[in-house]
Amino acid sequence: MVSHRIVPSESVLGLVGNTPLLRVHLFESRFPRLEVYAKAEWFNPGGSVKDRAALAMIEAGERSGELTRDRTIIDSTSGNTGVAYALIGAAKGYRVCLVMPANVSEERKALVAAYGAEIVYSDAMDGSDGAIRACHDLVARAPGRYFYPDQYSNPANPRAHYEGTAVEILEQTGGRVTHFVAGLGTTGTFMGATRRLKEHDASIRAVAVQPEDAFHGLEGLKHLPTAIVPRIWDPGLADEVWGAPTEPAYDLARAVARGEGLLVGHSSGAALWAVKRLAEEGLEEGVVVTVFPDGGDRYLSSGLYRHRRQPEP
Repeated sequence: MVSHRIVPSESVLGLVGNTPLLRVHLFESRFPRLEVYAKAEWFNPGGSVKDRAALAMIEAGERSGELTRDRTIIDSTSGNTGVAYALIGAAKGYRVCLVMPANVSEERKALVAAYGAEIVYSDAMDGSDGAIRACHDLVARAPGRYFYPDQYSNPANPRAHYEGTAVEILEQTGGRVTHFVAGLGTTGTFMGATRRLKEHDASIRAVAVQPEDAFHGLEGLKHLPTAIVPRIWDPGLADEVWGAPTEPAYDLARAVARGEGLLVGHSSGAALWAVKRLAEEGLEEGVVVTVFPDGGDRYLSSGLYRHRRQPEP
């Protein structure tokens, strides 16, 4: 099959999906028979995995007739989905309004603004849940003005990963995947990909990763026990739900950047923490696939990559 990345594309949106699957060597010295791969989602044109879901939700709105030229796309976001909405809105000619916690990274704020989207800031102390509530209020006051995809409830979100991400993983591994690891934000990536992977092989073990507590530094991930739980979340699909600690996740993100040239974000470090835990708990052989949702370039101002002594992986 010829990749769309080496043939002309009518629009930047034609570059969404079909991301590389990269071998991760971080744990090979300790676990030489374990194959670890990651979907490099920063290869999407908006720089993150959220391009997939945002495009799917917008196109579902177009098909249903709910999204029309006189309506503004609005949603709450911790950043990456906002960047995706802003890019897609610019490419398709829609107005976009995003409700974001005031403490999202400066890079994400700048990216959204660069694409021409309007930003409404919610209280930083209220996190992503505060942004959700603020967005609901805006829509309730002027329902005819907005198209509200609601990424936490929209079935097109997990469907993008069921039809895209998981199918790519199966093709890229030749169906050999034995374990799947993904972080929980909207939960769409985990839900959609896991459902499709388990249809292929019910023995595939799926590990969902959230922060270990409510007060964490893993931007983009939600601690579900203390948060508004996304309606698309089905805990019965997960074989394990693990809580990742912030600093060890940061350490692993730094390690894979400095050791393999993979500059990734906070949530990728959390995914690596879960892969490491799998190995340390006895998984000596298998094919583990995880998702690196975005690149680390949009976290440089957060301090993620400030100098710190690296522990052994």
